[in-house]
Amino acid sequence: MKQPGFFDVEERLARLSGLGDQLEAFSRTVDFEVFRPDLEKALAYSDGSKGGRPPFDPVLMFKILVIQTLNNLSDERTEYLINDRLSFMRFLGLGLSDRVPDAKTIWLFRERLTQAGAIERLFERFDATLRSAGYLPMSGQILDATLVAAPKQRNTNAEKADLRAGRIPEDWQDKPSKLSHKDRHARWTLKFTKAKQQDDGTMPSSDLAIPFFGYKSHVSIDRKFRFIRKWKTTDAAASDGARLREGLLDKTNTASSVWADTAYRSKANEDFMEKHGFVSKVHRKKPHLKPMPLHIQRSNAGKSMIRSRVEHVFADQKSQTGLFIRTVGITRATMRIGLANIVYNMRRFLFLQRISTTA
Repeated sequence: MKQPGFFDVEERLARLSGLGDQLEAFSRTVDFEVFRPDLEKALAYSDGSKGGRPPFDPVLMFKILVIQTLNNLSDERTEYLINDRLSFMRFLGLGLSDRVPDAKTIWLFRERLTQAGAIERLFERFDATLRSAGYLPMSGQILDATLVAAPKQRNTNAEKADLRAGRIPEDWQDKPSKLSHKDRHARWTLKFTKAKQQDDGTMPSSDLAIPFFGYKSHVSIDRKFRFIRKWKTTDAAASDGARLREGLLDKTNTASSVWADTAYRSKANEDFMEKHGFVSKVHRKKPHLKPMPLHIQRSNAGKSMIRSRVEHVFADQKSQTGLFIRTVGITRATMRIGLANIVYNMRRFLFLQRISTTA
C-alpha cells in the first residue's frame, strides 16, 4: 500500500464535496467569526504571561460543539471522529499533523461556557446575523413545547419528595460523588398520545399516558421563515401556558398574531397578550361535557394549518440531530437545548439560502 500524499487527501476531500458535505456548506454560509467576541468574553482566558500550554482557538472549539450537536455525539466519540474523519478536520481547519482537542478539553470548554451563561448571548448573536441577512421576524409567531429525554433517576419515594420540595436528600449530602450524578432538576410527567385504532377495528376507551422523565424545550418561531426567535428550558412537569408570560413572546415580530395550542389558552395569557399588543390565535378548548361548537371546530382547524409548522422544528431536532440530554442539571440542559436551537437555525439558514440562490 502506497503512502498517502497531499494530492490523495485533496482528491478525497473533493469527492466528499461532490457527495454533499453538510459541514462544508456550514463553513461556506455561516460566519463563525461573529461568535468570537462573546466566546472570548465568556471564557476569559489569561494573557499567557504565566506560561503553560495555550488554549485552543475558541471559534474552533465552538465549531466542535456544533459538530457534537449535529451528530448527537459524546465527548469521547467526538474526539475519536475528529481524528478519524476528513470532513470534520476540514470544517475545523485542522491538518493531519495538527493537535486535536481531547474529550476532557471539549468538556471543560463547554462547561466554562455553561457556567458563564453564554448560550443566550451566542443565540442572540446568530439571531442578529439572520436579521442582517434579511430574515426579520415576520407574519406573527407560533409557540409550542416538546419533551426532551434525560437519563432516568432511580430514587426512593422519600428522595423524590425532598427533590419536589427543593431539598437535597439527607443521604446525598455527605456523598459528593453521588450528588454530582443525581439530576435534581429533571422531573417525571405523563406524555399523552392519541389512541389509535386496533387491528380488530376497535378504538381504546382512552388515550395513552406514558411516563416521561427529563426536561421541556419551549420555543417561539416566526411564521414567515420558521426560525426560533425565543426559547426557554424547564423541567418536564412545568406548565406550557405559563411560559408565554415569561419572555417567550417576540415583540420585534412585524405582525402581532400569536398561534398556540389549547395548553396556552387561559384568561391570564389572553389578558397578557391584549395588554402587550398581541392578537391571540390560540386554539379554543372544548366546552366541558358538551360537544365542540361547529364554528369553533372550523376556527381551530384553520389555526392548526399555521400552528402545525412549529412541529417541524421539533421533528428536525429529534430526528436529524437526536436531541437528548446527556448531562446533569438544568443549567447544562439549557446549554444543550440552546446549542440545538442555534444549530437548527443554522440548518434552516442553509436551506433558505440554498433555495434563494436556485430560485
